Amino acid sequence: MKRLPTPLLSRALPLLALVGAAALLSGCERPPPNTEQTGYRGTGMVQVSNPRLDAAKLEANQAPAPLPPAAADGPKAGTIYQNVKVLGDLSVGEFTRTMLAMTQWVAPQQGCGYCHNLQNLADDSLYTKRVARRMLQMTEHVNADWKTHVGATGVTCYTCHRGNHVPAYVWYTAAPRDYPGITGGASGEEALQDKPSPSVDFSSLPYDPFTPYLLGHESIRAAGLMATTGRLQPMLQTEKTYGLMVHMAGALGVNCTYCHNTRNFATWENSNPARVTAWYGIRMARELNVDYLGSLAGTFPPKRLGPTGDVAKVNCLTCHQGVFKPLYGAQMAKDYPALLTVSAPAPDAPASAAAPAAPAASAATASAGTPALTLAQAATTK
Repeated sequence: MKRLPTPLLSRALPLLALVGAAALLSGCERPPPNTEQTGYRGTGMVQVSNPRLDAAKLEANQAPAPLPPAAADGPKAGTIYQNVKVLGDLSVGEFTRTMLAMTQWVAPQQGCGYCHNLQNLADDSLYTKRVARRMLQMTEHVNADWKTHVGATGVTCYTCHRGNHVPAYVWYTAAPRDYPGITGGASGEEALQDKPSPSVDFSSLPYDPFTPYLLGHESIRAAGLMATTGRLQPMLQTEKTYGLMVHMAGALGVNCTYCHNTRNFATWENSNPARVTAWYGIRMARELNVDYLGSLAGTFPPKRLGPTGDVAKVNCLTCHQGVFKPLYGAQMAKDYPALLTVSAPAPDAPASAAAPAAPAASAATASAGTPALTLAQAATTK
């Protein structure tokens, strides 16, 4: 093989290196992102998505086909079966259909025996049956009383469980870390942060943004409304709020501008209507965690409790699982009418939480963190 003259070779090498690098990179290149302008150009009001990740999400968020319908007439389940405390007003056919669907949604491998004593179906000795009964009441309550968040889509057991006993995305209150030789306010100042955690995309933000906001009633804001003498309180509020916002954006697979306007993130007047839906979602999650899940702390065995002895609780990711509407808005609940209305419980059944009161839509309440948008506007975003 004849060698090139040295001057020609020296000029050809950079070109060959460039061609080789281009060929190498072309094999690794990902498809360009999809962008959607949601505001004026130059304001950063753009939603960005990755087609490759979107395809995976679409595959993972397919709703199962509904079971064949059952006759609504005939004897009621409560008159035929014993100890039916929630769905006793259904026909025997629809009751059986709903039970089969729940089995597929929560325990497809174990079947009815996951919740029931197969020797005596009326027996309540298995904790899973007592939990399932309360979860049925919770599902009915969400569909009947939280339309301000779930709209016509509604929820079923599958929305969260997706064929798993325990939903893949739940949370427990984080246990404070011990610092040898350090006492007093050090751990409080740290606010459970500077520890990489998937809950906040492995940032240094507080890694338990859920206990203050989705269990407690701490104010969600990035700027204090008045001067404070507390040490670093405005900064801690900001960091915890950012932690929650990072979680919400990832849970829905969106950017901050899905809800907020870049001109003024705090103001409600120029926010997208989706922010109202999110406002209700935060309060819905908080109520469910306190009134339904938290009340089951004495029902679950120790192996099902978290490091501080609390039960698994819900956040945005529990239902949404990376998409702006759970299961991309598939209306599974309409195929199971028993889940759309609150059943009349037996006298000894635990009471359901009261329906939430709608917030006042006024400038005064808006300054305190309440959306100054009407329910009619919120309904258009479901």
